[in-house]
Amino acid sequence: MTTTVSVRNIFPCSLERAFKTPMLCDVSKVHTGYGIMPRVTHCTDDEHWGKPGSSKKVFVAPSPTQKGGFASVDNVLERVENVYWTIEVNQFQTWMLGFSRFVGTWRTTELGPDKIQVDYSYTLHSDVAMLQPLNWLFAHTFWKTYMGRVAENVRQLAINGEPYRYA
Repeated sequence: MTTTVSVRNIFPCSLERAFKTPMLCDVSKVHTGYGIMPRVTHCTDDEHWGKPGSSKKVFVAPSPTQKGGFASVDNVLERVENVYWTIEVNQFQTWMLGFSRFVGTWRTTELGPDKIQVDYSYTLHSDVAMLQPLNWLFAHTFWKTYMGRVAENVRQLAINGEPYRYA
C-alpha cells in the first residue's frame, strides 16, 4: 500500500539553485528535526552522492522515537538536470509504522526569472495492511507538515546561496 503527499512552493532564486540545493547541500541544515522526527547530524558513505545510483547513510540525533546514530539510507534513483530528482529512503533502523521505504520527488519548474515552482512529493510504502489508516493519517498530517518545514529550510538555503556540500 502507498500513500502520497505533496507540497508546493515558489522559490525566488535561479532554477539551478532551486534544483540543486535540496540534494547537494548539507542535509543537517535541511532536516533540523520536528516533533518525533530527529534532526540529521551527518552522512557517511556519500562520496558519489548526487549521481543516479549513489547512496549515503544518514545519521540522526536522539529523539523520542530513536536512540540516535545510523537511521536510514538515501538513494538517488533519477536526476534530470534542472527538472527533477527522485530519491528513495530505506533501511530504516527503527520501526516506522510499518513503512518499508519512502520515494521522494523534487520537481522544479521555471515560471519566470528567479521564480521557480517547486513540487515536492513523497510516496510512503507500507507492507502492513492493518496499519493503512494510521499510515494515511501520519502521511497527511505529520509527514506533510514536516515536508513543508523541510521545503522552507531548502528555500532559505537556496535564497541565501548556501554552498553545496556535494558536486
